[in-house]
Amino acid sequence: MTGPIDGAAHIRKRSEEAQGGQKRDLSYPPLPQALTVPVYDNHTHLEIADGEGLDYREHLDRASSVGIRGVIQVGNDLETSRWSAEIAAREPRVLAAVALHPNEAPRYAAEGILQEALREIDELAARPRVRAVGETGLDFFRTGEDGRKAQLESFEAHIEIAKKHSLALQIHDRDAHDEVVETLERVGAPEKTVFHCFSGGVDLARVCARNGWYMSFSGTVTFKNAQPLRDALIAAPRNLVLVETDAPFLTPTPFRGRPNAPYLIPHTLRSMAETLGTDASMLAAQITSTTELVYGTWDSEPVTVSA
Repeated sequence: MTGPIDGAAHIRKRSEEAQGGQKRDLSYPPLPQALTVPVYDNHTHLEIADGEGLDYREHLDRASSVGIRGVIQVGNDLETSRWSAEIAAREPRVLAAVALHPNEAPRYAAEGILQEALREIDELAARPRVRAVGETGLDFFRTGEDGRKAQLESFEAHIEIAKKHSLALQIHDRDAHDEVVETLERVGAPEKTVFHCFSGGVDLARVCARNGWYMSFSGTVTFKNAQPLRDALIAAPRNLVLVETDAPFLTPTPFRGRPNAPYLIPHTLRSMAETLGTDASMLAAQITSTTELVYGTWDSEPVTVSA
C-alpha cells in the first residue's frame, strides 16, 4: 500500500441496506460487561467502515476496555492484505492474515493476474507480524461453476504458502464442506488450520477433531436458528475452539443486523459458555491459550512502524 495509513480512512464500506433492501440500524451497540479473563478476536475486518465508521484505533480501544487482548486483521484481496500487514506493523494489538478470498480468485483469474497476485500474497506472508494466510478456501454459494477452477487453484496455492512460511491457515468454507476437506487432505493441511466462522454441523466438527483442525465460532452461534451450530460446538474438543467476530458482519444476538466490532466478543463468548455448560472465564482462558498456540503471542515481535 502506498502512502501513509490514515486510521479514519477505511478502504471498504459495508452496504447500509439489509437483505430485502431495508435500511439497517447503523448505530453501534453499547459496550458489554467486560470479560474477567481476556480473549482474542480470531478474525475481523477493521478496514471495512460500517455505521459510524469508527477508525481502527477506536475499535481496538473499545475492545481493550472489555477484555479483548488483540485481533487478527484479515485481508480479502491484495489491497486489504497490504492494509492488514501495514496495520499489524504499527499496532501492537493487531496481527495480520493475508490472502485472496475465494470469491476474489475468479476475478484475478479473469484479469490474467492470479499468479501475480499469489506471488504478492507470498511476499506479504513473509512479514514478521503476519501470522496467518487467509481467508482462503472455497465458496460455492456466491461463485458458480465457471469460477470454481480458479477458486481451487487459489486455495491450493494458499495452502502451500502457509506451509512454506509455517503460518496458520484461515479457511473460508461456504456450501463446500466436502470439497474443502478433500482439498486439505489431498494437498496436505498446514499444522495449524482454522475453519473461520465455522458453519458445519456435528459431522464436520468430528472431521476437524480427527484432523486436529481448529474451529472458530462467530456471532452466528448465538442466532436462534443455529442449533446445529451449537451442537457442533458441543461436539468440538475444547482445545480446538476459537472465537471471532468476522466484524462488521454477523453481529451476535441481541444486536443482529447492527454493526459488529471486536468489542462485542463477550456476547458470543458468554453464549458459547452457556451452550457448553461452563464458566465464561474458564472458556476464555482456554480460548486464549489456544489462540496463542495457533498464532503466537502478540508481543513476540515488536511493531516496526511508528503509529
